[in-house]
Amino acid sequence: MKIFSRFFRFTIFILFISFLLGLGAYVYVKMQPKLDINSANGYYIYDEKNELLPTQNKEWVNIDKISPELINATISIEDKHFYDHFGFDLLRIIKALYVNITSRKTLQGASTISQQYAKNLWLDFDKTWKRKWDELWLTLRLELNYSKDEILEGYLNTINYGGVFGIENASQYYFNKSANELDLAEATILAGIPKYPSQYSPLVSEEKAKTRQKIILNTMIKNEYINEKEAKSAYDQKLTYIGSLNKEKSSNIMYFQDVVMNELKNLNSVPNSFLKTGGLRIYTTLDVNAQRILEDKVNLYMKDSNMQIASIIMDPNTGAVKGLIGGIDYNKSQFNRATQSVRHIGSTIKPFLYYAALENGFTPSTTFTSSKTTFVFSEDKTYSPKNYDDRYPDKAISMALALSYSDNIYAVKTHLFLGEEILVNTLKRVGLEQDIAALPSLALGSVDISLLDMVGAYSTFANEGYKIEPFFITKVEDINGNILYEHKRVKENVLNKSIVYILNEMLSNCYDSTMIDYGYPTCINIAGKLKKKYALKTGTTDNDKLIFGFNKNFVLGVWSGYDNNDNPDSNSSTIIKNIWADTAEEYSKDKEDGWYSIPNNVVGVLIDPVTGKLASEKSKKKILYYIKGTEPNSEDTSLDDLIPTIKETN
Repeated sequence: MKIFSRFFRFTIFILFISFLLGLGAYVYVKMQPKLDINSANGYYIYDEKNELLPTQNKEWVNIDKISPELINATISIEDKHFYDHFGFDLLRIIKALYVNITSRKTLQGASTISQQYAKNLWLDFDKTWKRKWDELWLTLRLELNYSKDEILEGYLNTINYGGVFGIENASQYYFNKSANELDLAEATILAGIPKYPSQYSPLVSEEKAKTRQKIILNTMIKNEYINEKEAKSAYDQKLTYIGSLNKEKSSNIMYFQDVVMNELKNLNSVPNSFLKTGGLRIYTTLDVNAQRILEDKVNLYMKDSNMQIASIIMDPNTGAVKGLIGGIDYNKSQFNRATQSVRHIGSTIKPFLYYAALENGFTPSTTFTSSKTTFVFSEDKTYSPKNYDDRYPDKAISMALALSYSDNIYAVKTHLFLGEEILVNTLKRVGLEQDIAALPSLALGSVDISLLDMVGAYSTFANEGYKIEPFFITKVEDINGNILYEHKRVKENVLNKSIVYILNEMLSNCYDSTMIDYGYPTCINIAGKLKKKYALKTGTTDNDKLIFGFNKNFVLGVWSGYDNNDNPDSNSSTIIKNIWADTAEEYSKDKEDGWYSIPNNVVGVLIDPVTGKLASEKSKKKILYYIKGTEPNSEDTSLDDLIPTIKETN
């Protein structure tokens, strides 16, 4: 009897303490200002002209303007006791804990719609204890200040439907209709997406979307929203997916939007909760015209290809990214190959090598013999690079010719002559901070770097020697117009302007017919398209095709290949060169001349570009550029004899 009495008193004590805690929580929450959930619902992204991105034309729709089928499907699959609990479903929590503990895996979650909505009011989804505690209080604030219909309305207007936020946007995006017009089939497809947007979007995988739809229809039967006949009819209904908010606009602009959101999360001055900002206005660097040009050219040349593509166009003077494509179709893959993928960069590394060579006494006339070569190192280690197509001039050629042909033997000889660390240090100077191994093969691009980082590095040549940081956000304001963040440009002079000019002139020879000799310059097949002057460099690996080019107005990089590292299509090199040429010409057509003024200490000399010697009556003739005093004379400038660790094999 005493034991029962003690247990009873203990139970009363626990209940009393729980009551006091609950009362305290209630009073505390009621003392907090009421959340304005109609404004604290997310972010608005603007282009460089301060116009909303096509994906950002958000409309907050009242719950009575949302299809009952969508509401019932959402409640049925996400939180069937939504209208009965106070924000937390205790039975569901206990069940989820039991299943997860007994299986030793996280198989079930227990978040209610109120809890999920609370999460949507944050920029990120950290899983720290502090965040969980904050979300708990926020859930209580929602429950005590708003009706269930108001909470559900807020949730449906902010949830992620596969890169499109809010039910009205999603309805327009997938089915080109308003949220109140959705039928049962359409509603159950949309209701399935938020669980795993990158998997259950019907534009990513209709098979997985249909599997998810069937689960939702079955739960609606169990919860007595529909009968089996209605479920079967909805499942069998053939649906047509639009995949755009506007038929004239591509969904690929979402790749740019995703990068903006990633950059936003790393801005320390921007609160990570919409509770503190009431929402965010994000002003970006996006040039809608540049983005349109990129997408048009990709769609034109890649329509019959199964390869993936990535492309970036950037202002080299500021680092502002004007346009970006991260793949062929955002609807099918949200993986951003322009920023998230790191690939071997191949011969696109060579301009950095030749800048280092020019800085260390080389000139455009410096020659090495290019023939089939095996390089021998300590402990009898060997390295046998090959030229493209196994083609060699078998004679001494100038740096200018080697660069226009992308000659591998010349590049490796230059690299070994300078010492492998010189190239590593040069890459770090222009902003490539990756762990780069100082190997002989580095001269041919045996390092993994993202397209965005390479565009940033090439901008150092395009802006005549300044290291800049690519960026996407110019300014962030809260919903009331208070500035939370503003980009501040930082430029650091890291390269010599005169040497950069000499290099850029050599890079403009990559499509010059004057350079035709034992073969052809790498971009000769697009020469007829290029009306303005550009610096260009291509790169080829077993799995990748790349091209970077620029003048002082822009830097443009294009990559193509396969995610699974299959060999690129035979015409892939031609495809990306045409994409580059057409994009550059259309983007530049209304801009002033983008080439560079010759520095005072640089002189142009008429040269035979093959031998690097002064031009004669019978030789080819090309103006190459030199620092005054380093122009070629009648003496041979070959450095072959200064590399003792090589063995020539023919």
